[in-house]
Amino acid sequence: MKLATFNINGIKARAEVLGRWLDESAPDIAVLQEIKSVDATFPREIIESRGYHLETHGQKGFNGVAILSKMPLHDVMRGLPGDDGDEQARWIEATVGDSGLRVCGLYLPNGNPAPGPKFDYKLAWMARMEARARALLAAETPLVFAGDYNVIPQPADAARPEAWVEDALFRPESRAALRRIEALGLYDALRLRHPEPGIYSFWDYQAGAWARNDGIRIDHLLLSPQAADRLTDAWVETAPRAWEKPSDHTPVWIALDL
Repeated sequence: MKLATFNINGIKARAEVLGRWLDESAPDIAVLQEIKSVDATFPREIIESRGYHLETHGQKGFNGVAILSKMPLHDVMRGLPGDDGDEQARWIEATVGDSGLRVCGLYLPNGNPAPGPKFDYKLAWMARMEARARALLAAETPLVFAGDYNVIPQPADAARPEAWVEDALFRPESRAALRRIEALGLYDALRLRHPEPGIYSFWDYQAGAWARNDGIRIDHLLLSPQAADRLTDAWVETAPRAWEKPSDHTPVWIALDL
């Protein structure tokens, strides 16, 4: 089973990119972020015409997450528990077919400028994610937390870490919050297979970042022990970043023996 996370940066702006990617790369499951569309106007035919089941949690013009799967999706939950007043569409989870795999798709807040209210919201959101992960891990089943985390875990995850020192993506508080989530018993899938530096998933549109490979790694798949035991591969697919009108992110993949 191949599963990918992909911040599409606008489903309508990136419709051709998404269609081409689904045709060429054919994930069994994909988690999308920044769909930037309400559920009612999401262009479902792009996905469903290719044989995928689809669940979305959208928001007009901002945020939004989706899960698509070649197998039916069950027990869908939209929204991260812990704050009934949070209207930002950043979390969706579902169980895939009869595999027993629970997939959580997330678009973690950026948090800039930091310090400030947006950074406070980011840290509070991560605390809520920690609580939800703890609850899900208690079931001792295969879990994947896939998405755009907006956190650079280590200096090796940035081409120029010194440029990010004051950024919310790299501040010590953000990295510590991610470590607390991982300390529950989750594994960074890509690092299980590729501990070397120089692997990135995001390149800014500005200043020729892609051409210079001035990237950062902020798209992650965290696995429960039961999923990590079945991990057979993990990789970053860089080709879509070079396509016409690309997202500033590129897909990150895992393969699981389920």
